[in-house]
Amino acid sequence: MLTLQDITGGLGPLIAAASGPPLAGQPFARVAIDSRQVQPGDLFLALPGEHRDGHDFIADAIARGATGIVGQQQPAHLPDEVFFFRVGNTLAALHRLAAYWRARHKVKVIGITGSVGKTTCKELTASVLSHTYRVLKSEANLNTEIGLPLALLELGPQHERAVLEMGMYGRGEIALLCQLARPHIGVVTNVGPVHLERLGSLEDIAAAKAELVESLPPDGWAVLNGDDPQVAAMSARTSARVVLFGTSAQCAVRGSVLASGGLEGITFRLICGDESADIATPLPGRHNLYNALAAAAVGLADGLSLEEVAEALTKAEVPLRLRTLSGPQGSTILDDAYNASPASMLAALDLLAELPGRRLALLGDMLELGAFEEEGHRLVGERAAQTTHVLYTLGERGRIIGEAAQQAGHQQVQFLPSREEAATALRQTLAPGDHLLVKASRAMALETVIEELTG
Repeated sequence: MLTLQDITGGLGPLIAAASGPPLAGQPFARVAIDSRQVQPGDLFLALPGEHRDGHDFIADAIARGATGIVGQQQPAHLPDEVFFFRVGNTLAALHRLAAYWRARHKVKVIGITGSVGKTTCKELTASVLSHTYRVLKSEANLNTEIGLPLALLELGPQHERAVLEMGMYGRGEIALLCQLARPHIGVVTNVGPVHLERLGSLEDIAAAKAELVESLPPDGWAVLNGDDPQVAAMSARTSARVVLFGTSAQCAVRGSVLASGGLEGITFRLICGDESADIATPLPGRHNLYNALAAAAVGLADGLSLEEVAEALTKAEVPLRLRTLSGPQGSTILDDAYNASPASMLAALDLLAELPGRRLALLGDMLELGAFEEEGHRLVGERAAQTTHVLYTLGERGRIIGEAAQQAGHQQVQFLPSREEAATALRQTLAPGDHLLVKASRAMALETVIEELTG
């Protein structure tokens, strides 16, 4: 819990002016940036945004019980019992406060980045380390220049490890997050054409992800995907010790899938040195082997035995973005509409291929692929031809998927002009035992189709 002294000590010269009751009150319970989430005793940071300005919601935050405000403009009416700290830049204040708070804790931080799989890897890593340590993990997708500092401000004296997801849109962003979090262990899951439109090339994406391993101390660990050449090459960009995970012989932490039960999970063999263990996990899809191996590598590097890692992975309960829903006429919908990249599309189609009955997919545009746009969509179409009985596509780029599937021999491809017509066509087509995968970039809003089918 942040005290008044923590605020003044953490923000220091950033504070241009301060006002409040003459006597210091109770510590601030939490830090919030959304007035709707404010609870009594919270500190509210008024962040200016692209679409909304947090300063417009200061009154709402106070009405909900905030006892402290950090902002760039003081409101006209401020209750006497509420502290106000005026700063020149609220985001800079958030960063400085988070760095100050992290420095006050002896916690060991594990940072996780990669083009796909960050959240699942984070959840698994936290589960493994929780076998031995008291762990804080970043919730949901708090992985940005705003989210990660908020996660750091949740640190308490009880925490021995913090597992934090690190996302980025451009160069320098992960380096900033590392300045705040000071990770001891860094994990890079993979490098793929995500945000390629912003960064320009896979090499530029790799350089941006490598900022994590470049920030590690010499006694830290860089945990790298040894099967991904772009990631394995990062071993030359860090002064930390390196451990590779994957399926190839060069990896110190290796694994292979023994059995896959579709939505029921996978069983795999974990190998490290002369030791091995067979592990059954509820993680659906063979692609999740890499997330499990990364988590295992972190645990082993951090002092856990292979037996302890295996036990933790067996018991891990990981919330997945892919949801299984009941669809029309006794069908099953795989809701993976949150986002999409070529790698995640291929993994979802591979999972669909393991399921019984008739397999259908509604696939749409993948955005921000830059020069890889046509090739990425064509790769997905070719895989869809191998894994689906019926393929529906939506969007201009989705048409590339459908055309590539047809060229690969798929006989049942339909190009749909709108989400409304997609919902209508699917409702008329789905039958008992069918499995339908729905996936595209978030901007395609395919969740509206799912809501129509399940409502």
